[in-house]
Amino acid sequence: MFEKILIANRGEIALRIQRACRELGIRTVVVHSQADTDAKYVKLADESVCIGPPTPSESYLNVPAIISAAEVTDAEAIHPGYGFLSENADFAERVERSGFVFIGPRPESIRVMGDKVSAKDAMREAGVPVVPGSEGALPADPKEILRIAKSVGYPVIVKAAGGGGGRGMRVVHTEAALINAVTMTRSEAQVAFGNPSVYLERYLENPRHIEIQVLADEHGQAIHLGERDCSMQRRHQKIIEEAPAPGIARKLIEKIGARCVDACKKIGYRGAGTFEFLYENGEFFFIEMNTRVQVEHPVTELITGVDIVQQQIRIAAGEKLRFKQRDIVARGHAIECRVNAEDPYRFTPSPGRITAWHPPGGPGIRVDSHAFAGYFVPPNYDSMIAKVLAHGDTRDQALRRMRIALSEMAVDGILTNISLHRELLIDPNFVAGGTSIHYLEQKLAQRK
Repeated sequence: MFEKILIANRGEIALRIQRACRELGIRTVVVHSQADTDAKYVKLADESVCIGPPTPSESYLNVPAIISAAEVTDAEAIHPGYGFLSENADFAERVERSGFVFIGPRPESIRVMGDKVSAKDAMREAGVPVVPGSEGALPADPKEILRIAKSVGYPVIVKAAGGGGGRGMRVVHTEAALINAVTMTRSEAQVAFGNPSVYLERYLENPRHIEIQVLADEHGQAIHLGERDCSMQRRHQKIIEEAPAPGIARKLIEKIGARCVDACKKIGYRGAGTFEFLYENGEFFFIEMNTRVQVEHPVTELITGVDIVQQQIRIAAGEKLRFKQRDIVARGHAIECRVNAEDPYRFTPSPGRITAWHPPGGPGIRVDSHAFAGYFVPPNYDSMIAKVLAHGDTRDQALRRMRIALSEMAVDGILTNISLHRELLIDPNFVAGGTSIHYLEQKLAQRK
């Protein structure tokens, strides 16, 4: 096992990784920008290194600075968390070339799964169902693009091969709008991701977003930890996640889970990963794989009892998985609400100083957060400041516990989306379970 790990991230995930390390008896090094000097996890770390100004490109995306910090502190491994450099194959490669262990998949796996075109090709070969669409990137010939779209059937969605986070996609309902949409998406993709390749998929009108959590070691073993329903989204970004997914037969989940496990073995995957699917009319369609720990990993931890971050570390240290598939048993139901520093209905960020901070507690409640009274939420990064989780024997109990938790939670000094969560937790359609990925935006549009 490692003696010292460098955490190349910030916010709640930096604290989450730090806690996992401390439980394993591993010392931690935290790198931070000038904006995060007073963060809780920086104070709690065994060592900390300031790697630059608040701008991410000069700090959390500054590869030479991170590598140098690992060198001067004698760290053995680097955990990238999520976001920033977590799915950057070049960074993973640089980490390993510099003599450190990258706590995540091999660079080649990140590269294949990070490009959505090659990821779909790999899944097709592994027998995982994919959304009908173009086979590979769209060609340059407009006539051929029109032919492909016609064979897929409108509406279609044009996506950037290197996209993510809800960016680099455009829905097209008519043939007349297609070529212009492809041209614009290519241009945006080049600027945002450095890769102008785009592909095309059938646009599913009313799908749910279901994902399968997997763990795989470097000894050829792999398991899945069941599914999460992440359908409550705005601007393609999740705000509520839960596990298990309500209303989907366990046989279907076990079937798609087994295919994900087989795919991990076929592509030689290592570490934690998440297969993301659109689910509609009883069918699963693969859309992408996240080659890192997910924001919403705690809902799976609560129902399975498996510490996913610790498993990442153990796998990276060369250990074999300690679980067989038969050992994974889901118990109860868990729900996660992402608390963001933002206007609850316009979603504009609300940075500033938190003047009062009262997180909830009680049976079945977990709060993952780096915030505290007096903490200044910087304007430079993602607006999420906490994840509130509720676990119960049933979904109904988890919902009740979450309502109580949200009624207790108080954050002053900035705007948050807690009021939106309170509203959604009593929404009849969400309470019934099975809302689509478009539900929240349709609900907000009606409000306007």
